[in-house]
Amino acid sequence: MDTKKSVELLNKAVADELQAVHQYMYWHFHLDDQGFAPLADLLKRVAIAEMGHVEKLAERILFLKGDVDMTVAGSIQQIKEPQAILAKAAEMEHGAVGVYNQFALECSQNADAASKQLFESLVNDEESHYDGFDKQLENIKRFGPNYLALQSFGPAK
Repeated sequence: MDTKKSVELLNKAVADELQAVHQYMYWHFHLDDQGFAPLADLLKRVAIAEMGHVEKLAERILFLKGDVDMTVAGSIQQIKEPQAILAKAAEMEHGAVGVYNQFALECSQNADAASKQLFESLVNDEESHYDGFDKQLENIKRFGPNYLALQSFGPAK
């Protein structure tokens, strides 16, 4: 097993997950400010799950005697419209599924079964996140602006 290759892939995933945390929290703040509490809470819950992914990836990197690179992969997209936020979030999760499937294959070819399994577990989580965002988008399409109006009836602060 080439641990350097595995550490490289794991660190790429750390960067992507950190970027997702920052992006989702940015959207959480703006949705909450706009009064869309249920959607804001969805983004916050997913951001927290992504933080858990960073922790799992970091633990694996350290086990392989690598160093965790905490550099964020990209910049924050300043989208503030709920439907556009959900569409971008779904796109991000769908992209992560493809990347992590590829990383799992590369780890398998590198005889690193544990990292492969970690990436496979992340695929399951990212598919679940995608599903949550996709369902919200489908509800907006099905019910129109009325659905978003209902999102504003969350608990008062």
